[in-house]
Amino acid sequence: MKILSNSQIRNLDQLTIQSEPISSINLMERAGRKIADWILQAIPDPRVPFHIFCGPGNNGGDGLVVARLLELQHRPVTVYVCLTAQLSYDSKTNLDRLPRRRYLKVVDIDNSYVLPTDGIIIDALFGNGLNRPLGLPWAKYVEEINSTKLSVISIDLPSGLFADSLAEGPRIRSDYTLCLHTPKLAFYQKECATDCGIIQILDIGLHKPTLEALEVKNHLVTREDIASLLPTRNTFDHKGTFGHALLICGGYGKVGAAILAARACLRAGVGKLTVHIPKSAYQVLQLAVPEAMTEIDNHDFWFTSCEKKDPYETIGIGCGIGTKHLTAQGLKDLIENYEHPLVLDADALNILSQNKIWLNHLPAHSVLTPHPGEYMRLFGEYHDSFDRLENQRQLSIDYNMFVVYKQAYTCTTTPGGLAFFNSTGNPGMGTAGAGDVLTGMITGLAAQGIPVLDAVITAVYIHGLAGDLAAEKFGQQSMIAGDIIDQIGAAICKTKSDVKV
Repeated sequence: MKILSNSQIRNLDQLTIQSEPISSINLMERAGRKIADWILQAIPDPRVPFHIFCGPGNNGGDGLVVARLLELQHRPVTVYVCLTAQLSYDSKTNLDRLPRRRYLKVVDIDNSYVLPTDGIIIDALFGNGLNRPLGLPWAKYVEEINSTKLSVISIDLPSGLFADSLAEGPRIRSDYTLCLHTPKLAFYQKECATDCGIIQILDIGLHKPTLEALEVKNHLVTREDIASLLPTRNTFDHKGTFGHALLICGGYGKVGAAILAARACLRAGVGKLTVHIPKSAYQVLQLAVPEAMTEIDNHDFWFTSCEKKDPYETIGIGCGIGTKHLTAQGLKDLIENYEHPLVLDADALNILSQNKIWLNHLPAHSVLTPHPGEYMRLFGEYHDSFDRLENQRQLSIDYNMFVVYKQAYTCTTTPGGLAFFNSTGNPGMGTAGAGDVLTGMITGLAAQGIPVLDAVITAVYIHGLAGDLAAEKFGQQSMIAGDIIDQIGAAICKTKSDVKV
């Protein structure tokens, strides 16, 4: 799903008005009806009062449409509007359309007013229309809304946030954001996401050919995207059809990382898997993962070298290997002499952070999977998540590699400068070994011959969905990495079965 910039959203609105054709006031009516329908379905109790705070622009106009439609369903509604402000034409028109009846009151917030103490607040102050921090009196209204502790539904974007960049100053803290047609970049950034609450994207029928033709840099990965990317199996396929992967994982005290990555790689569907391990890990890995073959290092406890590189379509390296000098030299040799994409995680990234010049020698389209700490060790500090995103995007371009920044809404950037935000996963996945699972899955999918980008975003999505299924079964607090592996198959089946062909 495309994530549009602020200017692209405005242009799409305008082209929809010209192309249908439809007037701007009727497009506002369409949006307001979608919002009202969602609210009526989500909150069926007719006794719940709604308090709709409307700004002077078109976001306020959307709120006024919602107020009228809720009142038509005999819902108690109070509209809070600054009557001395200069309203947009469509907003003023919808204010004049409000009926003066029993279920609806209009309060001028330019005068003294009493804050609501019960019901639901609907934030229609500014939405997507801001490009500078809120000043008075609007900042005061935002702080007063937040002080009520009532549930808040924001229309399009919590007021005070910017769609494309970091916003300073007060912003609405929403429980739900009803986003109109396309998601906003702010939804997936650490500094903004908690203010957005649960996000619902409402299709308001903007001009589809224009939307499809738009070139965008940012995308949200959805179930529909992934269902079409999952590998299929034909009657006469066999283990040789689905690739041979090598995982270089596990050192002294960290053999569990190799076991987790290996199990996940196999669950991702790879045809054959070899795990390169130190001598001391041989017996435990063979017992724990009998489906995997082993390649034994010359060292008792650590990875030092990989002699045979040709048989493997993809090599994943890093989980639990340590950062010893011999291990670093083995990684350097692999980087310089392997011709297919590498998947690098954990200690492989830690070694790279001490030898950054090696980034120039990575095989084309290699995949780096840092968590925030590993990212900063590799690439330095950043000012905020928007700044980090552009930095990450440029790194992918400069080094011709994929970077998977692991967080809520895990972000993958590509050598072409695109960014893909994941839509699955939960905080219960913040547990030891979850990254090892992802490394195994990416390696296993990439070895099957599908494009690296498809392998990466598919692995990230299925990994997150498996985590969601595990959370349903065990609860977020009690989840462990093995629970994610156990749900990979169910996550793949759910992704395929939930999409209508």
